[in-house]
Amino acid sequence: MNSKAVTEMAVTALEDLKGIDLIVIDIMGKSSIADAMIVVTGTSQRHVRSLAESVRLSAKEANHPPLGIEGGDSSDWILVDLGDVIVHVMTQEQREFYSLEKLWSVGPGDQQQATDLAGSA
Repeated sequence: MNSKAVTEMAVTALEDLKGIDLIVIDIMGKSSIADAMIVVTGTSQRHVRSLAESVRLSAKEANHPPLGIEGGDSSDWILVDLGDVIVHVMTQEQREFYSLEKLWSVGPGDQQQATDLAGSA
């Protein structure tokens, strides 16, 4: 599966279980670890776990099983590594604390924004 098809499959799985504030971040050219990153919020640890499990099952059914899953049953953040696509399922508190969207939105032409972010940390 190409990264676009994997992204669409994961987004569908997350939307089916009512993931909140789903965002797909294109990190191609910003990192060699993946082409895309998906960040989504769950309403509770149970919801986070269910969302991650839905992605895992959908990937397995599509013959594209995850390379790994980090985080456990009582986790506020579960990462599902689908190779070219990385899925972060988090509680609202974790999402606000780590601000992955801000981290990955800084690109080569965004030096002033990077300086502003570093100054506010």
